[in-house]
Amino acid sequence: NQSDLVSEQDAEVQFNLGLMYSEGQGVKQDYFKAAEWFQKAAEQGHAEAQYNLGLMYSEGQGVKQDFIKAVEWCQKSAEQGNADAQLFLGVIYIEGQWVKQDFLKAAEWCQKSAEQGLEQAQFILGCLYIRGEGVKRDYYEAKKWIQKAAEQGHVEAQFILGTMYYTGRGVTRDYKQAKKWWRLAADQGNENAQKTLVKLFGR
Repeated sequence: NQSDLVSEQDAEVQFNLGLMYSEGQGVKQDYFKAAEWFQKAAEQGHAEAQYNLGLMYSEGQGVKQDFIKAVEWCQKSAEQGNADAQLFLGVIYIEGQWVKQDFLKAAEWCQKSAEQGLEQAQFILGCLYIRGEGVKRDYYEAKKWIQKAAEQGHVEAQFILGTMYYTGRGVTRDYKQAKKWWRLAADQGNENAQKTLVKLFGR
């Protein structure tokens, strides 16, 4: 029996079994078994297992959908420094989904995730600085984070960075830079960037 072979203490092995079952790697895909293994690892404090288990609760995969448990497990994971879980919390606090909307908490979690290099977190944090939600409005900080996301290939960040260069918000106005970032976004299929290039530069 597989369960007997797995050391009850080995959270990493349990987590990997969870992954195998959730992705159908080398075994038949089975969300129930995946959730069981993630649960075992999560209860031992395995941050990635906690995050994955939280996601399964949020989507009702292999477990009964339960948003309270989803938030609880993602919170545990985020507090251990898991960047994906931190972003998950940031987003739900922005949207007021399953939790009371709280831009301060959203900004805090997005900041933690962004500092670990997660491009979506960097982009969202930049947008929070543009809108002054949960943080003091600051176009220079906004530009810093949006540029980090754009440099990682985040298409919406590339479009917004181009716009910041065009309008001179948070940066010295620079049409060449604006065109460069819009072009990168356009090449990735961003329609706003494509339309803007045609309108302003004829192509």
